[in-house]
Amino acid sequence: MPRGDKSAYTDKQKRQAEHIEEGYEKRGVPEKEAERRAWATVNKEDGGGKKSGSGRKNHPKK
Repeated sequence: MPRGDKSAYTDKQKRQAEHIEEGYEKRGVPEKEAERRAWATVNKEDGGGKKSGSGRKNHPKK
């Protein structure tokens, strides 16, 4: 998957990024920077693209 390809994201993640991006643009952030920040925020919250539910346990850090 090339960098910048958003196909691995769920529709919900795409909507979240769009909403976050609009908020940044309203505050005067340039469009490209707003998009970068929005996807960084989605990645921080969700850990990136689609993940299967089965077998994905949250292991505590040691």
